[in-house]
Amino acid sequence: MEVNVTVDTKGMACPMPIVKAKKALDSLESGGIMQVLSTDKGSLNDFQAWVKQTGHELIKHEEDNGVYTFYVRKK
Repeated sequence: MEVNVTVDTKGMACPMPIVKAKKALDSLESGGIMQVLSTDKGSLNDFQAWVKQTGHELIKHEEDNGVYTFYVRKK
């Protein structure tokens, strides 16, 4: 999978991971893939709700040692 942009929001609390992700995604072409790194425990629910609301696609998410990684494809 080719990631077009990575957004590091580690250490930031809600709503900043979503705010930073939205700003980065706005700069991508349709179909572009954004990777977001977060340590916010609530970010999984936040990202699932956000992509549902915006129509973008959460391709996959992972968790490793308290770091959540999300891959989002822009609609």
